[in-house]
Formats: sequence, C-alpha cells, structure tokens
Amino acid sequence: MSWQAYVDNLLSSSKVDQAALYSRAGDSVWASSANFNVSADEITKISKSFDDPSALQEHGLYVNGQKYFLLRSDDRSIYGKHDDTGVIAVRTKQAILLAHYSPPTVPGEATQVVEAMADYLISVNY
Repeated sequence: MSWQAYVDNLLSSSKVDQAALYSRAGDSVWASSANFNVSADEITKISKSFDDPSALQEHGLYVNGQKYFLLRSDDRSIYGKHDDTGVIAVRTKQAILLAHYSPPTVPGEATQVVEAMADYLISVNY
C-alpha cells in the first residue's frame, strides 16, 4: 500500500478533512491531502515537541498557518484546538500522522481514528 492510501483512509473516515504523513524527524512529507500546506518550520517544531513540548507551550501550535490552543503534548500525541476545529499529531516508530478536523466532527471522534491508524502503523513497525 502506498503512503497516500493511509492519508486517503483517514479522509474516508469522514472524521478528518485534511491529513498528512511525515517522516518521524519531520524532514520529509510522505503523503498529504490537497491544500494541507503545513510548512517545513511547522512540522519541524511539531516533530521536536514530542520530546520537548516547551516550544509549543511557549509559542503555540501552528498548522497550515493557523494557531491552535495546545490541549495535549507528550511523547506520542499532540492535540490542538481552534474554535470548533482541531489538529492531531501522533508519532509512530518511523512516522508522524498529522490530521485536521472540522464540524460536525468532535475531537474524540477524530482522535480515535488517527490514534487507531497510528496503532496499526506501530504494529507493523512503522
């Protein structure tokens, strides 16, 4: 299966409206949905924040040029919210899944889909 198929699978859930898959270091995009223009600086900061969330806590979480209120940041998952939209970043052994959701999806629905995809990638050593 191509990396794009994983992004397409997230989108087909109807719980995520934009998604991308990056290398664990955040230095290369493996697949992305259309118009999900996450800057190199944004994904680099996210990738580093799994190990040290202080930069996100101090300066905020930015994705696709939008600032999100940081809800959670640990060595596996980063969650952000802006009004009624949000972002979810989950780190696996070799990748970072990044997804965006909008109404009518609620945070828990989107989180469940993205975390489940991450669990699958981890189970197959990605």
